[in-house]
Amino acid sequence: MRIGVDARELAGRATGVGRYLSGLLQEWARAGHDARHEFVLYAAQPLPMPLDARRFATRIVAGPTGTWWEQARLPRAIRRDHLDVWFSPAYSAPLLLNLPIVVAIHDVSFAAHPEWFRVQEGVRRRWLTRQSAHRARAVITISEFSKREIVEHLSVPEAKIHVVPPGVTSTAHPSDPLPNPQSPIPGPYRVLYVGSIFNRRHVVDLIRAFATIARRHADVSLDIVGDNRSYPHQDLRAAIAAEGLHTRVRWHEYISEEQLRDLYAAAGAFAFLSEYEGLGLTPLEALAAGVPPVLLDTPVARESCGGGAVYVPPNDIPAVTRALESVLFDAATRARVRAEAGAALAKYGWPRAARDTLAVIESAVQLR
Repeated sequence: MRIGVDARELAGRATGVGRYLSGLLQEWARAGHDARHEFVLYAAQPLPMPLDARRFATRIVAGPTGTWWEQARLPRAIRRDHLDVWFSPAYSAPLLLNLPIVVAIHDVSFAAHPEWFRVQEGVRRRWLTRQSAHRARAVITISEFSKREIVEHLSVPEAKIHVVPPGVTSTAHPSDPLPNPQSPIPGPYRVLYVGSIFNRRHVVDLIRAFATIARRHADVSLDIVGDNRSYPHQDLRAAIAAEGLHTRVRWHEYISEEQLRDLYAAAGAFAFLSEYEGLGLTPLEALAAGVPPVLLDTPVARESCGGGAVYVPPNDIPAVTRALESVLFDAATRARVRAEAGAALAKYGWPRAARDTLAVIESAVQLR
């Protein structure tokens, strides 16, 4: 079987979808039983992943990788390759393809909360994602929460949607020896946030909650990793300056995977105050690295992390401060959260994600 893949998210500064696709491709490359399939990867520039060119051919389709590239340039290149099926890992697919399509839709924030998006961008996303979902033979999503949202907001039949939890890339194993609840936790004490910056993730509230801790403790710091995609725009640097934290907060708009691993390894607490996610992968990455997460108490956060997190109510900055202090300075809290990590992470593995995703793609072809 020849499987075409929209691989544009792998090029340049890969973020959530790029890391998701990278995990699948690396596992497909390792899995010997998948050697019966060939993959053709389409992108606008050479890909950084070292894959076997005999099974993973690359097609460079020049041009800015927006909607015109996807809907006009890409189909012309695809038609020359005699594919059996098309897999899009990022919400939408070329609508005029005469092929079975499988599309991954990770969340529908643009439909559930249109106020979070510029008008034109929201309209484009809602229309294109809805059309792609109805055109596709199968839709893959990453949580039961997201499945319910896709049914409600995109009117996709429930039977068409397959929940395939992604893998989680870990830098440490959750079964590492747990700290003695009576022993002190060594400093320095670092709080970490990782993820693109959207208003729904309340990064400004995190800065304000951290400011109280910084005034109480001289050896704490906050690392924020992610580019600012907020709308309406939030000025993070102004928020940091207003709290007098310019020496205590470091904002990294983009870092390498190696640098990210170092930050996870050095962190004492992870904060992710998102009110809406399809799943929320970075809290799981933190948990896999042995870093207890502090999360906003939402259904999807409970679904993903279970007992492996400290939860805080919405719009309660003092509660965030208390939770972060507990995770940073109370060894018993840290031990309790880390003890739950194995159960929370058990369903997030790349071998299973790659196997189940490929099964959905194969079934889409058989439906024809």
